[in-house]
Amino acid sequence: MIALVQYLIKYTLLVPFGIDITLNWFGFSLLVLATVSIAAAGNIINDIYDMETDSINKPDEVIVGKSISEKMAYNLFIGFNVIGVLVGFYLSHLVGRSGFFAIFVIISALLYIYASYLKQMMLIGNLVISALVAMSLILVGLFELLPAITPQNQETQLTFFKIIFDYAVVAFLLNLVRELIKDIQDIDGDHKAGMNTLPIAIGRERATKVAFGIALIPLCLVVYYVVTYLYKQSLVVLYFLIFIVAPLIYLIIKLYTAETKQDLKKLSNLTKLIMLFGVISLLLYKFVLLD
Repeated sequence: MIALVQYLIKYTLLVPFGIDITLNWFGFSLLVLATVSIAAAGNIINDIYDMETDSINKPDEVIVGKSISEKMAYNLFIGFNVIGVLVGFYLSHLVGRSGFFAIFVIISALLYIYASYLKQMMLIGNLVISALVAMSLILVGLFELLPAITPQNQETQLTFFKIIFDYAVVAFLLNLVRELIKDIQDIDGDHKAGMNTLPIAIGRERATKVAFGIALIPLCLVVYYVVTYLYKQSLVVLYFLIFIVAPLIYLIIKLYTAETKQDLKKLSNLTKLIMLFGVISLLLYKFVLLD
């Protein structure tokens, strides 16, 4: 999904409108490679540290220690990190912003700290991982738009950066909801592992209400966005109502009635589906912005 959203931002939002961009196809593919590699490393180290809790919460989905050895997992973690950071170093110099290299190092470090420490802290880990998901979108704006800014195109560049940022905010909020749902779902294993997630600290019911409250925010933002910017395009409005607004409303309602782990897993998957439909909506901007 990270690769998909990055390519869609470039080739359905920036390129069709002749926006001044920095990277050619190969350079942009390297940006995608760096992002996906570091994300993969983050997933691997998370699986390594979650072996104990996953054996309780989702024993059928455990990979490390079953499909591959822990040593192999560590080697893959190191390998993907090296690829991501080195490619990030090259790209940062390619666009003339050597300081951008620090972004890749910080993201890589945060993913390790998240898996080894922050995940056990109430809400902090959820916020960090959701911010990193949002950052995968913002990276496109940083590497494509900012280095190409001139006094003449500044307003246009910032307008398109704001669109990317708006998507990143919604991605942050939806991922935060999903993180909380997963924590509620995994409460038994997390408790046995001595973690202090939000559901453990305040209970399932209150944590569900927090997730409910946060889920209302992206719903309100999407509705505001549709009413303010997209109202002239009936087909675009219809897409947002059917594939984003309606599933969000369903998610919010079901959050109050979910009781079993299976219910929560379905809601977690629904959140991912909403994020996917949100990503696909980038294909509609040629109708919106050319109106």
